[in-house]
Amino acid sequence: MLALVFYVSSCHKHDFDFYDVEGNGYRYSDLEGRYQIVNYWAIWCAPCKLEIPELQALHDDYDNVSVFGVNFDHPEPQIMSEQVKLMKIGFPTYRKDPSNVLGIKTPEVLPTTLVFGPDRELLATLVGPQTKKSLLAVIQEN
Repeated sequence: MLALVFYVSSCHKHDFDFYDVEGNGYRYSDLEGRYQIVNYWAIWCAPCKLEIPELQALHDDYDNVSVFGVNFDHPEPQIMSEQVKLMKIGFPTYRKDPSNVLGIKTPEVLPTTLVFGPDRELLATLVGPQTKKSLLAVIQEN
């Protein structure tokens, strides 16, 4: 029975490309055709706190845009989950830093927001707090 449970668990694990802090799985293939916004934030970053509502509005208001957060400090999942709640983040937060998978360097300045096009091509790396309007401008020019 244990072998079967392990087998099912390991098969299920490979169904997804990445997981959020809540344990939800995602496939990059499911994001094709959508803009993906990846925002690096930290609990101690004051400008990050200012832009979270803007990112949330973008995530909530546009079907062709998916916003994902990355906790720059990478705390343990329980602490990260608490920090997500404190920051009032309603969009998914990567469980692990996706920089290697996305083919980017981990940002050194926060906040940093990456805008990927529908074909997963990096369109822009934006440093500093963004607004819904500034992000839509990048999307609309591409």
